[in-house]
Amino acid sequence: MTYLFHAASGQFSLIYHAIPVESALKTDSLSLEQRNRLRLVARIKDFGEKELGLKKTQNYQTINLKSIYNPLYTVSASPKDRLVRITWWFPVVGRVPYLGFFELGRAQEEKKSLAQKDMDVVIGRAEAYSTLGWFKDPLTLNMIEGSTVNLTETILHEMTHTTLYLKGQGEFNEGLANLVGKMGAFLFLKSTYGSSHPLTIEAQQVLEDERLFSASLSSFLKNLGQLYNSPLSYQEKLTQREKIFSKFLEEFTHIKKKLKTNRFIHFGSAGLNNAYLMSVGLYHQHFHLFDKGFFFFVTP
Repeated sequence: MTYLFHAASGQFSLIYHAIPVESALKTDSLSLEQRNRLRLVARIKDFGEKELGLKKTQNYQTINLKSIYNPLYTVSASPKDRLVRITWWFPVVGRVPYLGFFELGRAQEEKKSLAQKDMDVVIGRAEAYSTLGWFKDPLTLNMIEGSTVNLTETILHEMTHTTLYLKGQGEFNEGLANLVGKMGAFLFLKSTYGSSHPLTIEAQQVLEDERLFSASLSSFLKNLGQLYNSPLSYQEKLTQREKIFSKFLEEFTHIKKKLKTNRFIHFGSAGLNNAYLMSVGLYHQHFHLFDKGFFFFVTP
């Protein structure tokens, strides 16, 4: 109950302090680049609705200019000897593979509690999130401070959640939204600026990097899973996994040389554990499967 109150309070604050986009554009607090990105949001939404068949909502018609940092911290956990996500059940959405917090301190308290249960735990930061149509989700300042490619991808990602969200199927929901966000961003920027524009090229490179990273991660998790499914003892698995972690991070230094963007440049920089890997895998492990079926998913 305490957690639900925290989540509801944070959501109310985010919405309460939001103002219409038109009003934000009249203030002196935004840079020219921020204004240009803010004006682009309506066009991104229109493209998502008309070209990708995404649901029309009143989301992103307001912006919270006080939200300087990412509005949500996520806490994910996994057993140390299995590639399994700890999930939490909530009304409407069912089981979800992470807890969201509007305050870092609360996220750290939850991490400490889970770690005391001998769990691998990781705290992440969400650039945006969707309330699945229950509220009018506002834009946040961090969304328009990033790149235009990131903004486009994020808007289409969250619109996908509002359009299709299978209760208790976090891996499917995030995998699909990741694909539609990235592919949709490329298609939108291509149709808006042309194939040779730097933004279109960047979006295409993001897709290429995603495919390379996803293939590497999928293969790595398959090998790690074989260790966890072996008859070795718990302690032996923990010892062996550290060797596998180190080997993959060494291999990844070579993979990074092939990446064309900085999307995955910090992968593993703070070390690896199952919670971190499953959190990353939630979005990226099965990208190749969604990639093959993209046009089936987005047909209006």
